[in-house]
Amino acid sequence: MKTKAAVLKTSPGELEILELEMDDLRKGEIRVKMRAAGLCHSDDHFAKGTQTPGVFPIVLGHEGAGVVEAIGPDTDGFEIGDHVVFSFLPVCGRCKWCSQGMQNLCDLGAFLSTGSRFEDPGTYRLSLDGQPVGALASLGTFAEHVTVSAISAIKYDPSIPFEVACLAGCGVGTGWGASVNSGEVQPGDVTIVMGIGGIGINAVQGAAHAGARAVIAVDPVEFKRDWAMKLGATHAFEDIDAAADYARSITNGQGADQTIVTVGITTGKHIGQALEATRKGGTTVATGIGDATVKDGDIDLHHLILMQKRLQGSLFGSSNPLADIPAQLDLYKQGYLHLDELVTSRYRLDEVNQGYADMNSGKNLRGVIVFDD
Repeated sequence: MKTKAAVLKTSPGELEILELEMDDLRKGEIRVKMRAAGLCHSDDHFAKGTQTPGVFPIVLGHEGAGVVEAIGPDTDGFEIGDHVVFSFLPVCGRCKWCSQGMQNLCDLGAFLSTGSRFEDPGTYRLSLDGQPVGALASLGTFAEHVTVSAISAIKYDPSIPFEVACLAGCGVGTGWGASVNSGEVQPGDVTIVMGIGGIGINAVQGAAHAGARAVIAVDPVEFKRDWAMKLGATHAFEDIDAAADYARSITNGQGADQTIVTVGITTGKHIGQALEATRKGGTTVATGIGDATVKDGDIDLHHLILMQKRLQGSLFGSSNPLADIPAQLDLYKQGYLHLDELVTSRYRLDEVNQGYADMNSGKNLRGVIVFDD
């Protein structure tokens, strides 16, 4: 069968809506009718050329939710009609990392940018005029229909709206987990969240849920600061210097227990500023992705070493997707995690480039592509 998808042919470049051929289902695969796909900044890195995919052309998109419409041979665990959300990180369940409870570091993550099948590298589920077409994270959610590995899909309660569920596949867990898992926010802590987009707003919610007495949001865009205050922040500032000064003012000059960096295009300067804002013995969490072609740094080793600070990288918020995605959607159902409010704009598939233009101009917390029934 055929499907329409948003395809990137060069990097940097704009997404084109093209009709692609879909390969037949194999063992361990399911075909899903897409209903919603989140516009995450990570995809835009590939379009802007600050990250490079392993193959061209490639369908972008790694946040998504939809309905199972076909199941491959000898594929257990799913039925036609199931509502599924995708984890952008696959979970093989067998590698060293999965077996030690670090599913976010699954060895299959090495294939995220190659666009091929995890189980059969070098083969692709899509083609254009006979040429193989990759799918980012082996998902490519910017498409009307997708064929994915069953290990990338998680069933969820169909009462949850698609445009909400799709966010759990990346943005929610990455931000929430950056505070709760990677930053280890504790009751009474003072936490700075630097950058309030689709990731940062969930880091704010995670820090508040974990019991931080002060959640300090940092963003130059006023409407993002306003939303941060509505969703768990206690204070909001335009820049990190003002936020750090406030954190010191309420900690006897020490600084934040955690500084979570969720800036869309993170630089070494951002990391250095975050470390400076963090108290001795505290944790700076690096979550935002930067330009892969730039190896910059602005870290004060004196502060890092002599003040025993911790610089912690955070992939998908140190989450275990098979457990944490359902848990976060349960928190949403119970009213503890606010997700409806995060969807600030909705787009059709052919408006995907406009969606990213709006994201880059600071108009959205999270834009979502909504597909027809």
